[in-house]
Amino acid sequence: MLPGERPVDGAARAAGLDPDPGQSWVPICGGSRALCREYGLVLEAAALPYDLFEEGGTCTLWTPASQAVLVRAELARYAAEGPRAAAPAPQPPFGGAAAGAIGYGFTLLLVAYCAGIGLFGVDWLDAGAIDADSGMRHEWWRAITSLTLHLGPEHLFGNLLFGIGAGVLLSRQLGAGVAWLSILGAGAFANLVELAIAPVAYRAAGASTAVFAALGMLTGHAWRLRTGARERWLYRAAPLGAGVALLALLGAGTKHVDVLGHVLGFLAGLGLGSFYALIGMPRSRRRRVQAASGAIAAAAIAIAWILALRSAGA
Repeated sequence: MLPGERPVDGAARAAGLDPDPGQSWVPICGGSRALCREYGLVLEAAALPYDLFEEGGTCTLWTPASQAVLVRAELARYAAEGPRAAAPAPQPPFGGAAAGAIGYGFTLLLVAYCAGIGLFGVDWLDAGAIDADSGMRHEWWRAITSLTLHLGPEHLFGNLLFGIGAGVLLSRQLGAGVAWLSILGAGAFANLVELAIAPVAYRAAGASTAVFAALGMLTGHAWRLRTGARERWLYRAAPLGAGVALLALLGAGTKHVDVLGHVLGFLAGLGLGSFYALIGMPRSRRRRVQAASGAIAAAAIAIAWILALRSAGA
């Protein structure tokens, strides 16, 4: 084979990456067949031309001389990323997602009914909504009760629809009990922050903060699982970009929309989902763990409403 020539009928021509067969080609690297094929896939993903030639048990990767600088830079970037992280073992989805969704829907509808009839002679919205008045900032239970209140049927059914969708997806990843307890915790934390930083006249209610916390958890969990993978940065950042796009699309609106709560809920969920992925959640698939987590979530809501109603004079 003459200098500048490279074997014919190779990978580049088969892939349609050799528009000018007469151009000068140069060898880039040699080694095992597996290594050359791996580097070939890297170049193919970057739309850079290459060819492979195997002789005497040694494989050589070739590229057009005009592209050699770009090819070497791409392979150097690939090598600099370090060893490929082991892909996490695929986990079968958890069952019980439907039960968690039913519990969520039942809770919102029950509170809506009680608030609608003014049970115990109490204005439930006044008793349980986020209210940044200086005399109510210490009423921590509002961080939970406000997640179960809504301003009307449209508000309620919107949060039922999106909440069930996000909750089911998260339940299949973490289990229904852990998922809904985590959603409640992230949403309540976001509301506590909102109580602390919102202006005095600020009032808000609705499960949307928890819904965006669930979206943030899905985003953070998927994003963190990809950060160790040897893939192009766009692939690794795709879950984060999708989550932020959904936040911008669904989380903003008219002056009556609690944009601050949506953003805080998403950020709280993003952090919690990333943490779960980092520590390898879920660690246990036992039903007792899921049942106990679900019971804690239900008890937290019940206790919060007892405190809210007593504070309102019920």
